[in-house]
Amino acid sequence: MKNSKIKLFLTLAISLNWFTVGCGIFGTTEAPVDNGETSPQTPVSQEGGLRLGSLFPTTGDLASIGQNMPVAARLAVDTINACGGVNGEPVTLINEDDQTDPAAGSAAMTKLTEVDRVHAVVGSFASSVSTAALDVAVRNQVMMISPGSTSPVFTERAANGEFNGFWARTAPPDTYQAQALAALARQRGFNNVSTVVINNDYGVGFERQFNESFTDLGGTVLNQEQGVRYDPRATTLDSEAAAAFGNSPDAVAAILYAETGSLLLQSAFQQGLTDGVTILLTDGVYSEDFTKQVGTTTDGSSIIAGALGTVPGADGLALDSLRTLWQEEVGSELTAFVPHTWDATVLLMLAAEVGGSNSGEVIKDNLLAVAGGDGVEVTDPCEAMELIRNGEAINYQGASGNVDIDENGDVVGVYDVWQVNSDGSLEVVDKIEPIIN
Repeated sequence: MKNSKIKLFLTLAISLNWFTVGCGIFGTTEAPVDNGETSPQTPVSQEGGLRLGSLFPTTGDLASIGQNMPVAARLAVDTINACGGVNGEPVTLINEDDQTDPAAGSAAMTKLTEVDRVHAVVGSFASSVSTAALDVAVRNQVMMISPGSTSPVFTERAANGEFNGFWARTAPPDTYQAQALAALARQRGFNNVSTVVINNDYGVGFERQFNESFTDLGGTVLNQEQGVRYDPRATTLDSEAAAAFGNSPDAVAAILYAETGSLLLQSAFQQGLTDGVTILLTDGVYSEDFTKQVGTTTDGSSIIAGALGTVPGADGLALDSLRTLWQEEVGSELTAFVPHTWDATVLLMLAAEVGGSNSGEVIKDNLLAVAGGDGVEVTDPCEAMELIRNGEAINYQGASGNVDIDENGDVVGVYDVWQVNSDGSLEVVDKIEPIIN
């Protein structure tokens, strides 16, 4: 931000929030707003300014990736508040931890919508959590944008009209990522692969699309008829590891979450099944915390050194400015899904400003107007707000991409190819585009 007053505001706000995050105190960061007794189906009033909720896994199986997401949402809100807020008032952000658990996520969404009376929610990350929370959001006419729930099931349900438009995401669906992983596998010369997936919306949807794409490209999925799916609550995964790695594949496409996935890969290694097999991973484990959980060999090398993976990349026009702001205010490098979280939060605020109201219905009705179309292309959120206030149409260009959301709430993106180095660090080594039929 160029204005010194804005810079000072941001520094103070982020410092206070970072203290809260750093101490592990996730949950409500603003006092809940009590508007009296209202039925869950009644739209939330505009009184008291725009209220946003964030719903992310700051504990549980995806915590290693999810902990920076509420920080990104807070940074976006503080940025907009520093240049006038939304509809003339400051925006309130209320954070909830979904614990990477559908039941906890549903309960947290119920609190956000029916107690805190939020108008919109950014989140969640896990597709299974978003599935559980989304029913609550739709019932309460609260707009929900996920920066990371990538199950293809959302596209199908949206096309069937189940969400009434109250759903969108800034990360592309796994219809595309599965195609990209299949293309990567064939590009690297793998002819015969096996799969093992976490048994939830994310894993099963990914498995289905990967199998179809890989065979369309001329490859063979060795266990296609009896795919290995593991229980997200499992504490031992020896038999699943043996089933996935035991048929001499060139590679294993492992669609995992970090805590449980590390157990599976440890078991495969301990059973001597990983020699000569390349492990193919995805966004659910894109974290160095994951490689640490998997562990090292006797010589100190990562057990999964040489593994390759895909993760939704960020190539938006606003990426460089967000990277600079994040470094200045948070003091670290951008991590996966931070750009997608930033964009999701900004879009909710821009849509409310365009509609001149803070209701979830108005935000829903104006989301596509700011996320595409023929308006002025703009990357800076404050510049976008100023253009809107002056009566001009905008086309927000995000940090994650152009965020041109379609009628089913989807975007198309590119994918980074990453590898695990011998010391367990992660390195982006290439980009790959999905094969869109």
